[in-house]
Amino acid sequence: MRDLGSSAVRAAAVLAAMVVMSSCKLSVAEPAPTGQDFAEIERGRYLTAAADCTACHTDPADSRPFAGGRPIQTPFGTVLAANITPDDETGIGSWTLEQFDAAVRRGRRPDGKHLYPAMPYPYYTKMSRADVGAIRAYLLTLAPVHKKVDSNQLPFPFNIRWEMRLWDALYFKAEPFQADPSKPEAWNRGAYLVQGPGHCAACHTPKTWLGGDHKDQALQGYSLQGWFAPNITNDPRRGVGSWSAADLVAYLKTGHNRFAGASGPMAEEVVHSSSRMTDSDLSAIATYLESKPDGSAAAGKPLPATNAEMTSGAAIYQDLCSACHRQDGSGVPYLIPDLSHSAAVQSRETTSLLHVVLEGAQTAATADEPTAPAMPAFGWQLDDAQIAAVTTYLRNSWGHAAPATTAGDVRKAREGLQSAAAHTTP
Repeated sequence: MRDLGSSAVRAAAVLAAMVVMSSCKLSVAEPAPTGQDFAEIERGRYLTAAADCTACHTDPADSRPFAGGRPIQTPFGTVLAANITPDDETGIGSWTLEQFDAAVRRGRRPDGKHLYPAMPYPYYTKMSRADVGAIRAYLLTLAPVHKKVDSNQLPFPFNIRWEMRLWDALYFKAEPFQADPSKPEAWNRGAYLVQGPGHCAACHTPKTWLGGDHKDQALQGYSLQGWFAPNITNDPRRGVGSWSAADLVAYLKTGHNRFAGASGPMAEEVVHSSSRMTDSDLSAIATYLESKPDGSAAAGKPLPATNAEMTSGAAIYQDLCSACHRQDGSGVPYLIPDLSHSAAVQSRETTSLLHVVLEGAQTAATADEPTAPAMPAFGWQLDDAQIAAVTTYLRNSWGHAAPATTAGDVRKAREGLQSAAAHTTP
């Protein structure tokens, strides 16, 4: 799905052959609410954070909350997040609850047209109508912002909205969350949060060439926007299987734990979403994630220390990395990531590892952990072969066993990051 050439032609042919055009209007009969239910508004504020609406709908270049316009990079092109303030003309101020619920849980606009799944309605469909109504109640209390956003910036043929009917037929099923009576209450609460408002699978589940979930690989990691959303199953090598429930809660609450620090899109999620959630909800999420089977292959055999790339990588690590991460890779708990126990280092794809080495990274700053230590960039100092050597060393030391990184991998990552920067710079 990452090739917009042949994939686009193939997608267009399939969609044109199978889609039957029709028109549909949603019911607008429901009157606007009167009065304010402050308990519902407060619940909506909490759910808006749990659903991480800020991450997409608040543009850092604008800063007006929920006014939209933030570019969302997808494998098919760019989509701009909508204005969801209560402005009557350019936001959701004139929408009925029925229309808002249809957009959030069914991916349908008030005019009946389909939304793109950059809006995570395939996951929000798991939410209850009452929770969606509470989010709307909160959003209607915000200051309205008059800002027209043309969300569809996709190239042909992906800019044709009626094609989404086929996508929905293939990958979307409107159904609320169903609790598993054989599981404890905490597990079901965690499942609801992960599958519904948290929409974790949107980033952490591998996708088909058309952008639908590979459900047989749920939560096993996926590369997008220049980062690898890691495996969050209980895989002890590549997932979070070696983390305790307390480790998971600490990471989601503060952005750090004794092993790792959140950076990239996950740092945004922590700052705007999970750090604002209750400890009981975070514990429920940990309970659910710890139950997810890993489905990963057995560990491979590490490269020998005498390998030429390992020797070169060890020398680079000694010179540039060991002062912070220590000679044994153990780092500093809650401050500098522990590379020796890092699932991200030996992940299936090196996207995040190369991103951090090339461009550096800033970890999350939260009320509980405000320091936000940063990793400096080394892309200016090291060439492709040197970065390949040091990342290969990281992926095959301290008990790790992962495929070597090549200079070609680094060159591709470098070019991708440079291209992304060019497309997002005003």
